[in-house]
Amino acid sequence: MSYLVLARKWRPQTFSDLIGQEHVSRTLQNAIDTGRIAHAFLFTGARGVGKTSSARILAKALNCEQGLTTEPCNNCPSCTEITEGNSVDVFEIDGASNTGVDDIRELRDNVKYLPSKSRYKIFIIDEVHMLTNNAFNALLKTLEEPPAHVKFIFATTEPHKLPITILSRCQRFDFKRIPLQKVVDRLRYIVDQEKVVISNESLAIVARKGDGSMRDSLSTLDQVLAFCGENVADDDVASLLGVVDRRLLLEASRAVFSRDNQTVLEIVKQVDSFGYSMRQFCQELIDHFRNLTILRAIDNAAEILDLSEAECSELKSIAATVSTNDLQRHLTILLKAESEMAHSNFGRLVLEMALLKMAALAPVIPVNEILDRLKALESGTPLPAVASSAPVWEKSAPAQAPPAAARTAPPAKTSSPPPPAAERAPSPPPDSTWAGFVTFVKGKKPVLATFLEVGRPLAVSGKVLEIGYAEGSFELSKMQDPDSQGELKTLSHAYFGSQPAIRFKSLSGEASDAPPSLQEKKSLEDAKRKQQLREKALEHPAIHAALEVFGGEVGEVVEVNK
Repeated sequence: MSYLVLARKWRPQTFSDLIGQEHVSRTLQNAIDTGRIAHAFLFTGARGVGKTSSARILAKALNCEQGLTTEPCNNCPSCTEITEGNSVDVFEIDGASNTGVDDIRELRDNVKYLPSKSRYKIFIIDEVHMLTNNAFNALLKTLEEPPAHVKFIFATTEPHKLPITILSRCQRFDFKRIPLQKVVDRLRYIVDQEKVVISNESLAIVARKGDGSMRDSLSTLDQVLAFCGENVADDDVASLLGVVDRRLLLEASRAVFSRDNQTVLEIVKQVDSFGYSMRQFCQELIDHFRNLTILRAIDNAAEILDLSEAECSELKSIAATVSTNDLQRHLTILLKAESEMAHSNFGRLVLEMALLKMAALAPVIPVNEILDRLKALESGTPLPAVASSAPVWEKSAPAQAPPAAARTAPPAKTSSPPPPAAERAPSPPPDSTWAGFVTFVKGKKPVLATFLEVGRPLAVSGKVLEIGYAEGSFELSKMQDPDSQGELKTLSHAYFGSQPAIRFKSLSGEASDAPPSLQEKKSLEDAKRKQQLREKALEHPAIHAALEVFGGEVGEVVEVNK
């Protein structure tokens, strides 16, 4: 007898055998129990998830000689014939081969006749989306009002290609992709029945290769058994299927988290020596870091991830050592590297640089810690190992000149205490501090800096920042806006290293006692520079000679940039 592949040998024969489609099984069984059996069904979903098998099981449940039942007996002649595909009352039609209107007309003529020996005449049309529009139109009336002894079951992977007139006449059942763990459990049951020795890790690789399809997973398992026999080794499965060994992914993530550049480069070398695709390995790494991120972010990640229980527990222990923010940054680097590899001839180099960058990635400081530091700075509490802030300039008492004897005296010993504040070097004047602060703001918020340039610096220090504006001016109203005050408060804290009190003063009249604004100082300096330039030009001998020869006077002096 010829060999029967596992996908056919272990095809589901009852609703209880359907894996991952419990919502379909329960609905159909309830419909049979209550007698609410529709005349047309549409089964949609990915390949290999049980659409055609469900159609056969439903046909057996409707035509079983034991009567309408939620679980066919699979022993009576009717069930046996449907299982073997030679029932005279159950027609399995390939929609890809019978696409024309003539085929549908023949089917429509056949519908009129009663079943030969079964309860219902059932038409199972697989890949129904391949029918032409004319074929669908020829089927419409029959599909809407078929004889009582006829049932239609359609199966398709692309329901969007069906006309809406067909969809509205069918009960639609959407088949889901089968979760990885359920596929692994089913494969474990099958290999135990087949007396095959294989680990759960290898079965997980086979199931992952199937990508949610039980038929694809069984076909892959058949290939593995043909290569390895009844004793399957993990290395043989990885090399045969050409998939990346999960151990390499685990070692790569551990090396990145431990900042081990040597191990990172050795893993890339291993991948290259095994003949794996660098881009495929990068995609596997992306999926691996996605799993780590989800496991770190939520507690019940097993419901979201296609991972076995052993893999979940192992990855969870790795993810616990890294923050979610760092994992997201690693993922960003990998996604960028994967897109670059699609257009690069140096896949290995791109991957190496990405992994080295991930290994050198500095950890992110949590926001809560930054807020704690800001609060401590506001309260004046010293913080250990904090970067020095911008210098704080405050008005200080004028320095007294030391006596002559003190100027000629030898330097004091190193053990002597530091000089009092009055003898230290004087701090820069407030004007220079104000100019530096406005320059700092201009680099962060240029619009806000333009308003500061108009203001008069009445008091500038790390404790108080008082700015004067003309009474009723637009600049004063703008700076009193809560948003502007909030931005100024943040920037002053960043510049002075403390939180000065910010006040705005309305100045009436010319306010001659107030210091000039930066805009006024700039205007005065420009006017002074132009006057000096004019005087210098008038003193030039060539100008004197030109005035004597041609007569006239100097109108305007323009500075030319060299």
